[in-house]
Order: sequence, then C-alpha cells, then structure tokens
Amino acid sequence: MLFTWYLLPIGQRQEIMNAHIKVGHKFPSVKLNTTYSFGLDDQEFVVAFESDRPADFVELIMALRETEASRFTLRDTPIFSYIQKTIHETLDDLG
Repeated sequence: MLFTWYLLPIGQRQEIMNAHIKVGHKFPSVKLNTTYSFGLDDQEFVVAFESDRPADFVELIMALRETEASRFTLRDTPIFSYIQKTIHETLDDLG
C-alpha cells in the first residue's frame, strides 16, 4: 500500500493530508510532530505526539485511523511514551 501513495496525483495526496491535518486540529491539547525519516529503518515519516492529556491522545489516534491517509500507513506502532517531569518530580514520585 505504501508505494501506491506515490502513484496518486500530488493534488490528491495533498487533499488526503489536508483532511488528516484537519482531524489533528480538533485536538489542540496534542502537539503533532511529523518529519521525514529517509534512511531511518526504511520509514518515510516519523510522527511524534506530545500531550499532558492521554485521553485526548487516544481519541486523536482513533480519529486518525478513520481517515483515508491511514490506508497508507505501513506500521502503526508506538515506540516511546512517557510523562515528562523534572528530576525532582520523578524522585518525589519514587518516595
């Protein structure tokens, strides 16, 4: 499915991505970071999310899976997820 993406006319690809981005804007508490990753484990894009609201993140992912762009997703596997804290907050949590 991945290579069929590049068989689509560029205008159609842009429309699909615009719809994908529109869904992301419905969740302002989740920051989306998308970057090209040529040469990195043969993935073309890496998407990273940041949020202090895990429920919003889950809702966003479920909504994104309903978009046409998701048909072109080869792998949908989270790599890292954590809550960013200062060292003092982390130590307080351990005590």
